[in-house]
Amino acid sequence: MVDKADFSFRLLHPKFWLVWFGVGLVRLTLLLPLSLQMKLGAGIGRLALKLIGKRAKTAKRNLELCFPDMPKEEQEKLLLSNFEETGKAIFDSINAWWWSDSRVQKHMSLKGAHHVTDNINAGHGVILFAVHCLPLEMGARIIGQFNPGVGVYRPHNNPVMEYLQVKGRLRSNKGLIPKRDMRKMVKALRNAELIWYTADQDFGRSSAVFIPFFGVKEAATITGATTLAKLGKAKVVPMFVERNEGDTGYSVELMPPLEDFPGENEIDDALRGNKIIEELISRNPAQWMWLHRRFKTRPDDDNPNLYK
Repeated sequence: MVDKADFSFRLLHPKFWLVWFGVGLVRLTLLLPLSLQMKLGAGIGRLALKLIGKRAKTAKRNLELCFPDMPKEEQEKLLLSNFEETGKAIFDSINAWWWSDSRVQKHMSLKGAHHVTDNINAGHGVILFAVHCLPLEMGARIIGQFNPGVGVYRPHNNPVMEYLQVKGRLRSNKGLIPKRDMRKMVKALRNAELIWYTADQDFGRSSAVFIPFFGVKEAATITGATTLAKLGKAKVVPMFVERNEGDTGYSVELMPPLEDFPGENEIDDALRGNKIIEELISRNPAQWMWLHRRFKTRPDDDNPNLYK
């Protein structure tokens, strides 16, 4: 488990100077009020919609697949809103990594914290069952204000960004575990720790079942929640985070632990998990990561590509 951000002088090599320069510019935006950050982020998102055609095409296709009965005008409106929210998410991460605790607390609301603390105090590990909502980074920082946990993450290929990512996320976490290290996740849960877990993306055919997700009948869905809950003897607590209406701050809701989870088989658990994911996304669909190719893996290699 990664429990500290190790700085080395190799990070100051000239090949990384441009990255450091960019980081310096980014940190200047911390001087801006949240409302102005969000206006700037929305503008960046609108520009990205025009410039990043491949991602825009992916998001548009996802909306067509998931909501086939939604009128085209509504899909286009949701697409624009999603890109605006994606631009704002840049500042969500900046704020999550560098805001002071007092500034975080000034802009946050938290509901249902006892669903975590009660179980941790009773000696149970807790899995926060989350979705890739755009302000998720800030959600982790907010929860860390009352119960620091263990984050599951993908190490960054750029060493400077990896250092900054680890340093930023350890502002509210005890440690970080690479997303493929199931053994360490189980160990953390057995030690009555809190970990974050997401099952709403396409992680390939390995350890996946093909079940309905919104309008797609066969979506590759990982079954790791069942494995973690069973081996870690943990409780599963659904979590939702969103940017408030009017961009005044962030709201996090922790829900009651799932009863009878894991169930009799992993497919039923995955079906149940996808229903929960759909409900969470439907609370604020503009703030979910539609840019991800959620349906790139098909049940068989000869099945048609849904993104062509």
